[in-house]
Amino acid sequence: MKKILLLASVVLFTLTSNAQEKSKGLQGVWFAGGQLQFGSTKTGDVKSTSNTILPIVGNFVSPSVAIGCGVGVINSTDTNALGVKTSDASTFVVEPLVRKYWNVAGNLYFYGQAALPITSGKEKISDAKTSSVALQFSPGFDYIVNKWMTVETSFTVVSVGSSTSTPAVGDKTTTFGFNANPFDLNPQSKDAAGNLAARSLGGLTLGVKFLF
Repeated sequence: MKKILLLASVVLFTLTSNAQEKSKGLQGVWFAGGQLQFGSTKTGDVKSTSNTILPIVGNFVSPSVAIGCGVGVINSTDTNALGVKTSDASTFVVEPLVRKYWNVAGNLYFYGQAALPITSGKEKISDAKTSSVALQFSPGFDYIVNKWMTVETSFTVVSVGSSTSTPAVGDKTTTFGFNANPFDLNPQSKDAAGNLAARSLGGLTLGVKFLF
């Protein structure tokens, strides 16, 4: 009888632990991801280069809610046919974000993300300064590959914000923008050959996220 009670206690403890672990989900787990992009175009002797380095770190504060923040830089330069720089811009970026997850099936999750990218930059040649703040809403899908990596994709459906440009001489310019169109539906948009451009998702991204 004692052996049966002991066995029942072990089974009950195991089932309870598994149930608690399952309900906990990824709560308490940290994640790391972000953007790493380098690009260069050249037309004749005219060259443009750009790079973005924006690491993002966050934590699952509940089984279905995660918060995080990205901090990084965006750099771009333009060089004329004589090899002289015509522009040299550097922008500092801070992007806090929050996500809400819903399980679709198995290891596949749908999420909604709200982000608040804030930038501050300077154009070194003209000595102009720029700044911006925006609120972006992005849905996406996240697939958990294993206990330390996921693959995700998302695109922006709503973006609202303002940007300010302050030249070295003259008045500053402030621009407000709102975009609630996730698709390129402009019938006048054409490609390099003059054909109507295909419709595309706005800001579609695909990447990996590491869990620890």
